[in-house]
Amino acid sequence: MRFNASSDSCSENVLIETSEPRDAMWGPVTGAAVSGASLALLAAALLYACHRKRLFSIAAPVRRNVWVRSRSQEWWDTDVSGFTNTEFISNLRMTRSTFDYVCERLRLTLSREETCLRRPITVQKRVGVGVYWLATGACYRTIANLFGIAKSTVCSIVHEFCEAVRRVLMPHYIKLPKGDALQEVIEGFQQRWGFPQCGGAIDGSHIPIIAPEDNHAEYFNRKGWHSVLLQGVVDHRFCFTNIYAGWPGSVHDARVLRNSHVYSLAERGELFPPVSNLIMGVQVPIMLLGDPAYPLRSWLLKGYCDTGTLTAEQKYFNECHSRARMTVECAFGRLKGRWRCLAKRLDVDVSLVPTIISACCTLHNVCEMHGENYEEAGGTVPHVERWAEGGGFVDVQPSRIREALTQLFLSQR
Repeated sequence: MRFNASSDSCSENVLIETSEPRDAMWGPVTGAAVSGASLALLAAALLYACHRKRLFSIAAPVRRNVWVRSRSQEWWDTDVSGFTNTEFISNLRMTRSTFDYVCERLRLTLSREETCLRRPITVQKRVGVGVYWLATGACYRTIANLFGIAKSTVCSIVHEFCEAVRRVLMPHYIKLPKGDALQEVIEGFQQRWGFPQCGGAIDGSHIPIIAPEDNHAEYFNRKGWHSVLLQGVVDHRFCFTNIYAGWPGSVHDARVLRNSHVYSLAERGELFPPVSNLIMGVQVPIMLLGDPAYPLRSWLLKGYCDTGTLTAEQKYFNECHSRARMTVECAFGRLKGRWRCLAKRLDVDVSLVPTIISACCTLHNVCEMHGENYEEAGGTVPHVERWAEGGGFVDVQPSRIREALTQLFLSQR
């Protein structure tokens, strides 16, 4: 049996077909019965066609009830804006004026375009998230709750902020001194600690990290925990003039030095200009001061190794040398005191650690150069002013230089 039905309201053809013989379906029926059954089937077909058309043509659009989860912005928008200067420094480790300066310098890099979907997070808030994480080392969830943003957003902002500081600010704030700036460093070491011809102090520091999945044994240092090494050169004002970070904690400081840019410059005679002073009959070039872990070079002076046979003069030289060299130890202390994330285990991928360290060292210099004193439990560390970039050296026997300085300090005693 076949029906081909059409309707003006539905404008759809419906074909109802069966392969069963008529008698099997209906039996011996009269013409009136056939006519009634046909009309019933036709009506059912028309209703079905109209129902299908309504489903496809009148489908309502799906609407979202929630686009962004509502989060409290009160801490950043209200509490922080009402902080006193002391409270601001306590939370963000820098003054409000320095914070505004960093925001302005990074504005082009961190600003995001506003779209029809939502407003972007402001530059001030992005800098606030990055600085707060560096200053406290708090977990992403805690910072997300404070700033009223998602945890994944905190992670992205922290990484973007550190990378922006490294690319935009670091070239201006971490550079080897030269010219008048170098002369200022030399005079600073001479005036503060009585050490002549000193262009800076060099040392290494371990930055704790979570053990990486790959080659974790290489990062296990002699102190018994996993770390990445930071080598820093510091001037008389506790500012970093060169940093080199990323080597595993098990590597010796001397090996890190040999692979650094500072070593390459010094060995080529380009670290400092070839200027020397005659001291006790010996031409003494401009030098860095280092601890016993480093090799003795004409551009790198270390103290006498204490094997129990040192003379009184040699011990006194070591005392004078140590006083001047402690500048770099003090700088590391101020660095980790300001940016507490470096004093905790960095829970990030090990490939990101050098960028985070670079950002911390750069912001450390920004704070120091903006005149922000650093206070710790033991009191206030002396504060100082500016610096700049580097040249070559005079090749003189380093042991003769050390002996000449030993005699100088003894004569001034």
